[in-house]
Amino acid sequence: MIDENLRVRLQFLSRVVERESQLLLRTTKRLFVEPFSIEKAKQLESDDDLSEKVDAFVTRCSRLQGTLGDNLLPHLLLALSERQSTQIYNLDIAERLGWISSVDEWLAIRKLRNQMVHGYIEDLVVLYRFTYGSHVRCVWEKRHRG
Repeated sequence: MIDENLRVRLQFLSRVVERESQLLLRTTKRLFVEPFSIEKAKQLESDDDLSEKVDAFVTRCSRLQGTLGDNLLPHLLLALSERQSTQIYNLDIAERLGWISSVDEWLAIRKLRNQMVHGYIEDLVVLYRFTYGSHVRCVWEKRHRG
């Protein structure tokens, strides 16, 4: 039986993830009307609308990954009476349970996310890889996981 406080917390986090997912989906639909490319990334300094869409995508994608990995996953493991440890350990369990497809992929996206969030992006290729790669990953997950 799950502790009442944990149950309430899981319900709250589930609502947060759902809301964050919906916001990311709306931004994704607006940003990827046309394919995102390096050429498109070069337009960011002169195209305010595109820049705002990319900023919203990066922020929403980052927030969702943070909520999932830093909050929901540890609480789910606690509810399953799994031992909690480092994030890598928790992600390994999530991969074994089929909740994520790859720990390495999760960590690669997180590394790019950290670069994006902390403003270290001067290289448009990094911006492109994060934006395009995150989009492709979301589409793949949606198609293959229902």
